[in-house]
Amino acid sequence: MDTENRAQVTRAATIVMAAILVSRILGFVRERAIAEVFGRTAATDAFFAAFALPDLMYQLLVGGALSSAFIPVFTQYLAKDQEKEAWYVASIFLNATFLLLLALMILGVIFAPVLAPLVGVGFTGEHRELLILLMRVTFPAVFFTALAGLCMGVLHSYKIFLQPALGPIIYNLAQIIGAYVLGPIVGIMSMAVGTVLGALGNFSIQLPEVWRRGKGYYQRVLDFKHPGIRRMVELMLPAILGLSIAQVNVIVGQNLASTLEEGSIVALRLANRLINFPLGIFAMGISTAVFPTLAVLAAREETQEFTRTLSFGLRTVFFITIPSAVGMAVLRVPIVRLLFEAGEFGAADTAATAFALLFYVPGLFAQAALQVTTRGFYSLQDTKTPVKIGLFTVAINLLLSLVFLRGTALGAGGLALAFSLSSLVNAALAFAILSRRLPGLASGELLTTTVKAAAASACMGFAASGAASLLGSRLPSAGKAAEAAQTLGAIAVGVLVYLILAALLRMDEVRFLWGLLKAKLSSKRGAGQQG
Repeated sequence: MDTENRAQVTRAATIVMAAILVSRILGFVRERAIAEVFGRTAATDAFFAAFALPDLMYQLLVGGALSSAFIPVFTQYLAKDQEKEAWYVASIFLNATFLLLLALMILGVIFAPVLAPLVGVGFTGEHRELLILLMRVTFPAVFFTALAGLCMGVLHSYKIFLQPALGPIIYNLAQIIGAYVLGPIVGIMSMAVGTVLGALGNFSIQLPEVWRRGKGYYQRVLDFKHPGIRRMVELMLPAILGLSIAQVNVIVGQNLASTLEEGSIVALRLANRLINFPLGIFAMGISTAVFPTLAVLAAREETQEFTRTLSFGLRTVFFITIPSAVGMAVLRVPIVRLLFEAGEFGAADTAATAFALLFYVPGLFAQAALQVTTRGFYSLQDTKTPVKIGLFTVAINLLLSLVFLRGTALGAGGLALAFSLSSLVNAALAFAILSRRLPGLASGELLTTTVKAAAASACMGFAASGAASLLGSRLPSAGKAAEAAQTLGAIAVGVLVYLILAALLRMDEVRFLWGLLKAKLSSKRGAGQQG
């Protein structure tokens, strides 16, 4: 990866990761608010089940499906200095998508009773009626979420990352306010209202910059015969299926969890959110930053540099997510207790959530790899291969879920394990196919990074576990302050040990992270001087 591209990715990743960090922290505040105000109850299960469809669209569209079809084509026009033509194609795509989304929102509200079994097959009676009502209230969020995803695609094509990264922050804030302010008044319905308002805010913060870029270019036109729009549609349909695979697997697990004891959906949901913390900040941040560069390199047919950039993205996410997985495994109980145990969420709920988290851990680095490899396929304008692989792994996930539910006593843990194993299969197949297309991707550098990260992570795990035990014996036995000191202290020890070992092992990724830190500090100094 050349110096110019690395610097470009570094700057973009700094912005994206900082904003995602804030968003993920607020996401934890949101999950804690739900757990504290409503507890691990049937009503909370109903909301999370109803929330599955808007959440699917959020991950699918804001996470990049429509934009993954949009960016390669839109960027191709921009790279050729054809901005007017780029916006003509974009106008058609945006107009058609707007009308389609409006129709889907109306149909979703009308046919919510038909859709309800797809997200909560085990709900009956009043719980089913609550599920249907919550689905109808949250469906408008799908409309605004999809529009936010389209805006993100436009802005990322211009390598503008701030506004798209701020959108989820507003989204989470609206849900937090809904829980704490409206929750005591209208109950679980407050979360549905907060979801809709958050989706509207996500869209609204991006729209002005999109309008500024498109002013003078945007047209009220529908021209489906244009070759650019045909190419976008060809890419979009499999892209939607491809990026939704992981979320479909989550929904499968959630649906099956509705047949287990009350609160199983909540345990899986919270455990999955913990896994998504490093996944969202680092894997998504790095893959989002790398994607426009990959798209440009693919458009210019610079295959060698494309391969080096893709390899760099994989090495970086492995460097971060492998120790994250080990850390979450050894500190799962203290982490869950610190973040969620309060109010209606008790010790038994902590144990159930930590148990599910343990089985989600093995799939963390695989999901991280998929963030990068999927965008590699999309940059090459191949959206069909991820779909084929993904559909195969959906079948594996369903099969394993049924086997673990019927053949073991793992319960919700079995559903999490099935998800992890299917993610590993998905990542392995995607990497194998890309390696055949891109000689040099399966390089010694990538293997070396993986082995070194695994070795350093193992040592880190022992250190973090020992630190947690030591602090637990020396600190008071009760209170959030003691819990925070034990958990954060153990995490700090683990991070320090890992970074020292990584430096001793001369891992190149340490320099990249140091570059991110320096870029962040430089930006702060610059802002201070301007002020």
